[in-house]
Amino acid sequence: MYDYDVMIIGGGVSGCAAARELSRYKAKVCVLEKEEDVCCGTSKANSGIVHAGYDAPEGSLKAEMNLRGNEMMERLSEELDIPFMRNGSLVLCLNEADMPKLKALYDRGTANGVKGLRILNRYEVLEKEPNVTEDVYAALFAPTGGIVCPFELNIALAENASVNGVKFRFQTEVTEIEKMEKGYRLHTNQGVFSAQYVVNAAGVYADRFHNMVSARKIHITARRGDYCLLDKSAGNHVKSTIFTLPGEFGKGVLVAPTAHGNLILGPTAIDIEDKEGTNTTREGLDQVLGKAGMSVRNLPWRQVITSFAGLRAHEDQDEFIIEELADAPGFIDCAGIESPGLTSCPAVGERIAGILKNRMGLDEKKDFISTRKGILKPETLSREERAALIRENPAYGNIICRCEMITEGEIIDAIRRPLGARSLDGVKRRTRAGMGRCQSGFCSPRTMEILAREWNMDIREITKSGGDSFIVEGTNKDVF
Repeated sequence: MYDYDVMIIGGGVSGCAAARELSRYKAKVCVLEKEEDVCCGTSKANSGIVHAGYDAPEGSLKAEMNLRGNEMMERLSEELDIPFMRNGSLVLCLNEADMPKLKALYDRGTANGVKGLRILNRYEVLEKEPNVTEDVYAALFAPTGGIVCPFELNIALAENASVNGVKFRFQTEVTEIEKMEKGYRLHTNQGVFSAQYVVNAAGVYADRFHNMVSARKIHITARRGDYCLLDKSAGNHVKSTIFTLPGEFGKGVLVAPTAHGNLILGPTAIDIEDKEGTNTTREGLDQVLGKAGMSVRNLPWRQVITSFAGLRAHEDQDEFIIEELADAPGFIDCAGIESPGLTSCPAVGERIAGILKNRMGLDEKKDFISTRKGILKPETLSREERAALIRENPAYGNIICRCEMITEGEIIDAIRRPLGARSLDGVKRRTRAGMGRCQSGFCSPRTMEILAREWNMDIREITKSGGDSFIVEGTNKDVF
């Protein structure tokens, strides 16, 4: 009767976490993603921070999902072979007058169940992080805070779901949702699909789909965040994630190491109308640099290698919405998943799968594969092991990206894996080829050649990020 038991709209971390959890059960599941790959929206443009859980109000769904997601992240990183580290976080208080706010944050975190919280005095803070501002008065220290690679997390969730039977349909944009007597008919640019259940994990567009089926309307604002990324030579400037006291629009501008050894600054919090408005602005980047410099001294500004912006899905009630709709049975919202959405995604997926398991009476698979192995990185091997690998497969001795030391073998692996890369950005997110100091200035042509060869495509068909983002034009004579 239905094309699928469950259709998930959106291939970000929330949608892919739900897909991975649902793949534990006997159900026909499909993810619809309007872009050419997973991790093309909010999930690709964020801080990569695993929040401890002291920000969200006590008793809120945000607080519950944050704490649970934080607790799940360590095991998930081991199962899916992704980089994750508990580097701890510090919330700086710059004057005695703001100490009640810091204490309130401590009390909220304690009430939420965050472990190990401590308020450090000025000397303890500077001993731990010598480069924070000398104006620091005190700080809230959360040892359970961490950092993760958002790309690898999202891709790993999707790959594992795919291996366990979940279907992914890319470049498939949902344009209309039609209620049936039981279930839903989803109209897309690639045809019409039916499902008994729908999971709405569409990020900044989740309100649009919710409002198609429910009389109780919701509204999501696209909240833009500008970032600056610094070279790995600046990666040790701080070891912890450095926050300032949160304000009306969130946690403010942070300074943090990344899971791959860079330093990241940001984000801003600017509400915009355009749900595709990911352009950076001079005003936004000036705000990032100015505020970051107020919390951390001697930031090496000349080491900035790129800037970018992402959009957060801010729902008017400032709360996660994860529930089956009362007036639309079988339609499960996963809406308003802004910060701490990345941290929460394992718990969000678990919650959605739990709703559907109970609703559908799903049985667990006996052959569920819980683990996934990431792309082999020759740099992690001993000299002897690497030499043996290159003898066996010479592609692992051919360096394509000099900044990040990424080999042809790694790029081929990224293309041939489940849901393999089909674009330059797809390769970049899986291998980091193009993410270094030169920002793909040298490796792009060679990566394009590998993509064209592996997919048996004309090099003029290769895109930066799908759609019409073609890189090469002209005749074969012009190209070669």
